[in-house]
Amino acid sequence: MRQKLFSGNGFYIGQMFREAATRHGAVPVVLDRPLDVAPDAGLNHTYRSLADLVDRLADQLWTAGVRPASHVAIHKRDNADIALLACAVSLIGAVPVLLSPGLDATAAGILLSRLDRPLLVTDDVTLERLAHTDIAGLTSKRVLVTGVFPGAVTLDGLEVAGRAKPVRLHPEEPAMITHSSGTTDVPKLAVHCARALWNRLVPQKIMAVPLRGETAAFCMSFVHSRFYHALGTFLSGGSRLLLLVDHEPASVGPLLARWQPGVVETHPNTFVLWEDLADAPGAPLRNVRCFGSTFDAIHPRTVQRLLGASRRRGKYLMQLYGQSETGPVAARVFTARGAARGNGRLVGIGLPGFTRVRITDDAGVPVPSGTVGHIEAHTRGRILTYQGAQDRFDAQLNGRWWRMGDMGSRSWWGGLHLIDREIDRIDDVDSNLRIEDVLMSRLDELREVVVVPGADGVAVPVVCTRTGAPLAPTRWERATADLPALAAPLQWAFDDLPRTSTWKIKRVTLARLIAAGDGAVAHA
Repeated sequence: MRQKLFSGNGFYIGQMFREAATRHGAVPVVLDRPLDVAPDAGLNHTYRSLADLVDRLADQLWTAGVRPASHVAIHKRDNADIALLACAVSLIGAVPVLLSPGLDATAAGILLSRLDRPLLVTDDVTLERLAHTDIAGLTSKRVLVTGVFPGAVTLDGLEVAGRAKPVRLHPEEPAMITHSSGTTDVPKLAVHCARALWNRLVPQKIMAVPLRGETAAFCMSFVHSRFYHALGTFLSGGSRLLLLVDHEPASVGPLLARWQPGVVETHPNTFVLWEDLADAPGAPLRNVRCFGSTFDAIHPRTVQRLLGASRRRGKYLMQLYGQSETGPVAARVFTARGAARGNGRLVGIGLPGFTRVRITDDAGVPVPSGTVGHIEAHTRGRILTYQGAQDRFDAQLNGRWWRMGDMGSRSWWGGLHLIDREIDRIDDVDSNLRIEDVLMSRLDELREVVVVPGADGVAVPVVCTRTGAPLAPTRWERATADLPALAAPLQWAFDDLPRTSTWKIKRVTLARLIAAGDGAVAHA
């Protein structure tokens, strides 16, 4: 392991707050929940105060025994201080391992077992949830940011003896570990290096040049690599920031109405929920110039409502298609006119100079334009490996190309069309995702619709209404009259759908629950 200082190209998250504070120290950062690591500091911060807090956390973690190149797992309740802790770990030259607060104890234990007895930064409630696992055997030390627990030390109880010196490792050494969405099984641990993170950051900063100085609001997973690129992009430009935890419109609306951000980014399924903000008091979306959407394709109906709520000239929605293993590999800009055309399956083109995309057959051979096949990407932003699962990483490679796990096609001009996940394909349905887009556009009362394979192979639609009220059978019949044959719809409460930390629906899990007869509240 090369533990030397290095000045080559790399995105080192441990230094981004201090670098931003040097240039824009007094710029505000607003929260909707006090930080667990600094509860008395309130909701209003600045670049400088957060940079100072990252330094303090680094000193405490150094005292706790964190050293360069060591793994530090961060698994605590959802809050913006997950990012500050990750930055503090990185500042020392250690590797932050970001585990979603939504992981169940079994999955968390499996992921911890793939590491080399990391130090675990957590809280008492999370540690209690992990109590049935061999947490002492899986970790070298447990450090609590809140509460007390037998066998753990508290962050504030660490007596800091000196300052931790910043360490910048070689840009091709591991710099951060996040996990995949886990839509099909236990998530995989994706190992990022600073150079790959930099290769993801540069095109995103270029795309954000027109937005320099705009107030930016983020309500997204703090354990996903995308958040750190969004943060790095807008910190460097000196933007006022809103870092939000609560997704509910009743909480988000007043904050957006007060601060009137020009940039808003959240998960696509959260944007569906935020359609309610289009007519909310204070017009919280009226000043938005750019809506940012990653993690999953977004429904055209949602794009139209969001853009319709903004009064800015030149407003648009930027969609990035990619995954944790690659970063963004394609991008598309939706304008109000483009959204009205309703082609939500077109996810964009490759990022010139950074990514290329192709379609291959089952044998990995490229196919002609317009042919449906496996989506593969060639990118300089790809991860190094899967921690503890090199065989699974190798299985995704086709030479220098990475198989994304999605089916799609390319148009003659290079546009990438997403059809379905490979594992979600249904024989008699050309695209589950296209059907979902159509139904969302035709049935305004829907908050979500997910088409999954039933036990007999017939496509089963699972629907959630915005209010929880039953879906009228006559409305459903009219909406599906010209669609492929579907089973009778099952109506679920949205909160009962199995979801990832970025609110993707776990379709395989949902299909298993349906087969077992669990979860549905009614037939629509």
